[in-house]
Amino acid sequence: MSASWYRYDADRDLLILNIRVHPNASRTEIAGLHDGCLKIRVAAPPIDAKANTLLIDFLKKKFELLRGRVMIKRGGHGRSKTIEIFHPGATLLASVKLLPQT
Repeated sequence: MSASWYRYDADRDLLILNIRVHPNASRTEIAGLHDGCLKIRVAAPPIDAKANTLLIDFLKKKFELLRGRVMIKRGGHGRSKTIEIFHPGATLLASVKLLPQT
C-alpha cells in the first residue's frame, strides 16, 4: 500500500502517517488532504499540548487502538506531524485505504 500521507513498514510492523493539524476547530474531524498530508481539524487550542492530546485520542478512537500504540514521532510543536502506530493490524490497514488518497 502506498500513498504520500501514509506508509506501512512491514519489517517493523509500523504504520506511519503524515498529518497536518488545524487546532481551534469547532469539532475534531478528518478534513481531507493538505500538501500530501492528511488534514485533521482538532477542537482544542495548541496550548499545553491540548491539541496533541486530542489528536492522539481522536486517532485512538477512530482506529480503535490502545493509547500506547499511537505516538507523535515528529512535529510535537508544529502543525505538521509524523504519527507512528505500532502493530496496526489488518483492520486498520484496510481502514486507512478508505481515507482520502492523493
